[in-house]
Amino acid sequence: MTSNLLTDLLIIFGLSIPVVYIFFRLKISPLVGFLIAGILAGPYGLGLIQETENIEVMSEIGVILLLFSIGIEFSLRELLKIKRIVLLGGGLQMSITTVVVFFLLWRLGYSPETAVFMGLIVALSSTAIVLKLLQEKGEIYSAHGRIALGILIFQDIAAVLIIILAPLLAGEAVVGSDLLDLLFRGIGLVLLTLVSARYVVPFVLFHVAKTRNNELFLLSIVVIGLAIAWLTSVAGLSLALGAFLAGLIISESEYAAQALGTVIPFKDMFMSIFFISTGMMLNLGQMSTHLSLILTATVLVLVLKTAVNALTTFFIGFPLHTMLLVGFSLAQVGEFSLVTAQVGFENGIFSETIYQEFLAVTVLSMVLTPFITDLGYYSAVSSQQLSLPGILTTNRYSLQDEGQEKKLENHLIVIGYGVSGKNVGIAAQKVSIPYMVIEINPETVRQEKLNGIGIIYGDAAQKAVLEHAGIKNARSIVITAGNPVSTWQIIEVAKRLNPDIHIIARTHFLDTIDSFYALGADEVISDEFECSIELFSRVLNKYMVPVKEIETMNTQLRADHYRMLRGPEIQRKNVSGLSLDFSDVEIKSVRVEKQSEAAGKTLGNIDLRKKYGVTVLAISRNHRLMYDLKAETELSPDDILLVISPPEQLEVIRELFENDA
Repeated sequence: MTSNLLTDLLIIFGLSIPVVYIFFRLKISPLVGFLIAGILAGPYGLGLIQETENIEVMSEIGVILLLFSIGIEFSLRELLKIKRIVLLGGGLQMSITTVVVFFLLWRLGYSPETAVFMGLIVALSSTAIVLKLLQEKGEIYSAHGRIALGILIFQDIAAVLIIILAPLLAGEAVVGSDLLDLLFRGIGLVLLTLVSARYVVPFVLFHVAKTRNNELFLLSIVVIGLAIAWLTSVAGLSLALGAFLAGLIISESEYAAQALGTVIPFKDMFMSIFFISTGMMLNLGQMSTHLSLILTATVLVLVLKTAVNALTTFFIGFPLHTMLLVGFSLAQVGEFSLVTAQVGFENGIFSETIYQEFLAVTVLSMVLTPFITDLGYYSAVSSQQLSLPGILTTNRYSLQDEGQEKKLENHLIVIGYGVSGKNVGIAAQKVSIPYMVIEINPETVRQEKLNGIGIIYGDAAQKAVLEHAGIKNARSIVITAGNPVSTWQIIEVAKRLNPDIHIIARTHFLDTIDSFYALGADEVISDEFECSIELFSRVLNKYMVPVKEIETMNTQLRADHYRMLRGPEIQRKNVSGLSLDFSDVEIKSVRVEKQSEAAGKTLGNIDLRKKYGVTVLAISRNHRLMYDLKAETELSPDDILLVISPPEQLEVIRELFENDA
């Protein structure tokens, strides 16, 4: 069995690579490539794979991981914001589609039971395909993305009720206690979700994150996702809905971004298997036998659902542009329709011929979805050029009104919140620069959140974590962590997500400077060289080198990636020569004693420069510095004088300022 599974995986992935590559070059969604690869590899194509059970199991995992990741990205707060769309939009879409399909089939001579059931399952759209396309385009949070998601959530719940009501349509009795039992299970699931999101999951993930063990974190996330999905399945609801709830639970914790980044690679792989398995279901022989009927039915379904979806969007309160985007994106028949159709067939609601024809229409509509969605974008753009009545151009219901959070723009991202990161944050706060912190220490994240700092938990080398921090809208990023491997990864991912971002990276090691610049860093700060430059500056200051000249020299040392300091021969100005110019003088401070000879006299009276060759540079009086000194400036007891003096005169002037014996 293991050998057969590996062989099947090798075949489907090996076939997918050239097919998906060709579609990519043709600028067609890779999703279509996977569907075509499935058609070719499946039992109705080239027959490379005859047994599809193992592939179907893995495809279910793909759907679970997709809904899990969508839940993490969305959050409970976002779900509550679209409750009107879920209830009103989903209810209208299901009702109108079911009624229209019922009357069409009833007029064609189908039994009322068959017509009602077909109407219900035709109303369902593909959660997996639609959300995958929205994710690829980054439109989950757009108006049409949130409407589509709300309707799909309602459909997933409705699919469970359809399965329960199937025996009733077949003429069997449905016990009322079954529906009541399902209601109580649903309430229990909602309570479980709220309690887990508020208490259980944050507590567990906090202690797991403290270990800094990536494998343990990954296992914990997977177990949480699968456990909630399994519980919803036991409660009689769909696995996909359970996975979505599990994602919502994790989304309420500070570990959401890291969890999403951990799951995404697995989700992408298993989702490709789902699309391949969907393609395998298309029976080309059945299509050729009833080609005209299947093509006609597919076109009718796509047109009908596009119109109903658009009409539903209009009733919610959105303009024509959004109506078209939602209408075309939800036009297909979905994967849950395949499950419910099988239940209907097993209960004798329709014949095997109708069942096979419905499968062909469903799979074909799913294959056409990327093209239909693109048609929706072209139609939406074209509609904006038309002169339309106000009711079709204005938003009568705004999602913004429901408290959508304002996203950061032109902000700074600080990676690592140790001493350096905190200082960068303090400086940004002082000058009102908005910033977001990414930190891998969960205790630091929890504490700083309580302090009001915008901070998220996660490994900044992961794409999902940087996206959660708003990398695409950020102006600059400061990497304070000194780990070179991690910094390499962060620079590479950050530049890929936002080529214009300004990256400042810190390093402990001299041999990593050039590699950081090569990957795209704009500035690299070396701990060793910066320490050397600071020490060097202090030395030059001691030798009375002018401050402006020290600053110029520091700029030269930092130029060209510290090239002067890293070269075999340091080409710099003769500092030792500068210092020798001042080797015959010293700068000292002396205090004016109360009973000294100088107390109460002016600088002109004691005439230090003429008598001793000593110059007073400044006076500190009551902790205030006096620089603008004149001959009339009087010396007071306890004044501290900063003087420049030949070494041999230091003892003489000390006697002048000390108490008279």
